[in-house]
Amino acid sequence: MMRNISLILVLCCWLAEAKAAFILRSPDKSTTWELDAPKNGKLVYRVAYKQKQVCEWSPLGLITDGVSLGENVAVTSSSRQTFNQSFAWPLGEDDVLSNHYNELVLACEAAGKKFSIIARAYNGSIAFRYQVRGSSVQQELTGFRFSNPSLLYQYNHESVFTPTTLDTFSMTCDFPATLVSDQLYLSVGEADNTTYTKAELKKGADNNSLAVVFSKDKSVTIDGTYNTPWRTISVATTAIGLHNYSQQYLRLASNPVSSVPAWIKPGKLIRAQLTTASGLECIDFAAAHDFRYIMFDAGWYGAEFRGSSDPTQPIEAIDMPKVIAYGKEKGIGVILYVNYVGLRAKLDVILPLYKQWGVAGLKFGFVDGHTREGLTWLSAAMKKVYDHQLILNIHDNYKPTGLSRTFPQLLTQEGIRGDENSPDAFHNTVLPFTRFLAGPADFTFCYPNSTNSYAKNIKVSMAQQLALTVVYFSPLQAMFWYGKPNEYTNEGEIEFFKYVPTVWNESHYLAGDIGKNISVARRNGNTWFMGNAAGLADWNSKVSLNFLKKGKVYTATVYEDNGAGSIVKRVVPVKKGDSWPLQLKAKGGQAVIIRE
Repeated sequence: MMRNISLILVLCCWLAEAKAAFILRSPDKSTTWELDAPKNGKLVYRVAYKQKQVCEWSPLGLITDGVSLGENVAVTSSSRQTFNQSFAWPLGEDDVLSNHYNELVLACEAAGKKFSIIARAYNGSIAFRYQVRGSSVQQELTGFRFSNPSLLYQYNHESVFTPTTLDTFSMTCDFPATLVSDQLYLSVGEADNTTYTKAELKKGADNNSLAVVFSKDKSVTIDGTYNTPWRTISVATTAIGLHNYSQQYLRLASNPVSSVPAWIKPGKLIRAQLTTASGLECIDFAAAHDFRYIMFDAGWYGAEFRGSSDPTQPIEAIDMPKVIAYGKEKGIGVILYVNYVGLRAKLDVILPLYKQWGVAGLKFGFVDGHTREGLTWLSAAMKKVYDHQLILNIHDNYKPTGLSRTFPQLLTQEGIRGDENSPDAFHNTVLPFTRFLAGPADFTFCYPNSTNSYAKNIKVSMAQQLALTVVYFSPLQAMFWYGKPNEYTNEGEIEFFKYVPTVWNESHYLAGDIGKNISVARRNGNTWFMGNAAGLADWNSKVSLNFLKKGKVYTATVYEDNGAGSIVKRVVPVKKGDSWPLQLKAKGGQAVIIRE
C-alpha cells in the first residue's frame, strides 16, 4: 500500500513538472505550442504536431543592452484571442487566403526590463516573435531543439543545396530552412522582417538543434516599441504538404493593404539588349506572345557600380522616350534596372522622373539584404516605390518575408540560384520544398533557341524548362533572360510561354519528394496548367486529376521532350478522376494545359 502511494506521488510530481505554464493550440487542435519558465527562470518552448513532439524544450529570449531576457523571467500577464478571416490575394497562388489562428500574448519582465512574447498557432504551423522597447539587441536566444535526428537542406542566398545531418552541420543556413525528421517534414522560417537584420541558422548547443545568429550585424538598435520578425515552424507529413505554408508569410505581414490597387499588374517579361532597336523588337515580341513587360538591365545608364553613372540619363544607344512610347502603343511596360549605388544616391529623384517618363517599374540590384541599415533602407524604398505607383523586383541576396502584402507592388525578388547560375535537376526539384516556401522568386529562365542552346546554363531538358514556369511561382517572371527575339524561330516549342500565366486562382502540389521530382497543378480562370519535373533519376508514377470539375470534358495539350532535344505536342481528352501517367526521364519534364 505504501509503495503504491509513493509511486502515485512520484507520478504526480512528474506530471506537475511536465505541464507547461502556458499552452496554445491551433484551431483544429493538431498543433501545440507550450511555454514554460522553470525554477531557474529560463524561458523555453516546445512544439507538437498530431501528438508527435516536433521540438523539445528550446530556448527563447533576447540579449538586450548586455542583459538576458531569457533568464530569471517573470510572466506578469497573458491574453488570448482567436482570429478567423479570409482575404483576397490576386497576386498569389490562390486568390483567397484564410487567416485562422489562436494567439497568446505574454507580458514578461527580466532584470527590470519589460518585453512581450507573441505566439500564434495555425493548423500545422507555429509563429512567435518578441516585442521589446528601446534597446540594443546583441543576440537572439531563439533555438530549435528537434525531437529526432534531422536532415537539413543547407543553403545560403544563391548557393546550391547541401543535405546535411544536424550532428555534422558546421556552416549556416538561410531561412526558410527545410528539415526531414522521423517521417515529418519541417520548415523553419522568418516573416515580416522590415528593419531588423538578416538572421541565419547555425548549429545549436545540442547535436540535433539549431540556433539563430545574426549574419552581419553585431547588434540591432531599436527605438520605441519594436516587434522582431516572426520565427515560424511549419510541419507536414509529406514533402508536398509543405506547400500548405508557401503563403504563410503573407498572413503574418504587418500593416497589410486592404486591397491590391488596379495599377499593379503581374506578367511575363523579356530582357532587351542595350539599344533602341532591341527595345522595340522586344516590345513587338512581348505583344505577340502575351507578355506584359520588357526590361533594360544593368548598363542602360552606364557602368552600374560607378558613382559617376547617372540613372537619370540613358546611354546614347537607347532612345528611352521612343521605346516607352512604343511600348504604350502596344500595351507593354518598360522596367528599368538600377544598382544600389544609384539607388542610394538618387532614389528620391528617379522615382518621380521615371513616373514622368512613363516607366512601369524598377528592378533593384545588389541591395544590402543583410544588415539592419540595409533592410531599413529597403523598407523605406519599397514604400516610396509604392507611393509612385511603380512595380518592383529586388534582385541578388534579398529574400521575401511576406512584405508583398504590405507593399503589393513588390511582385518578386531573387534570393535564389536561377538559370543564369546553371542549376541542375536536383536543385530544381529541391526549390519547391525550400526557397519557394518563402514566396515568389525570379528564376530568370534561359530558354534555348535556334541560335544558342545555353548549354552552360541549362542542365535539364527543354520540357522541364516549360514545366518549371508552372511549378515555380512568381507574379513577375523573366521568361527569356539571354535570348533575342529574332532567335526564337522555334514557335512550336515556345508556344507554352505565351499561354502560361503568372498568378493563379487555385494551386495544388500533386506529388513529389525533395530533390527527386515534383508535380504541380494550378488554375487560372477555367484553365488548368500542370508542370511535372524529374530530378536526377527517371520518374515513373501517376497523379490523380481529381482537381477537375465533375461532369466536364477537358482537352489536355501536352508539351514534352521528344528524345532528340526538342518538344513534341499531343492532345488527349481527360476528365475528373483520371490517373495521369508520369513517365519522365531523368532531368526531363512535361508541361500540360487542360482546357474545358
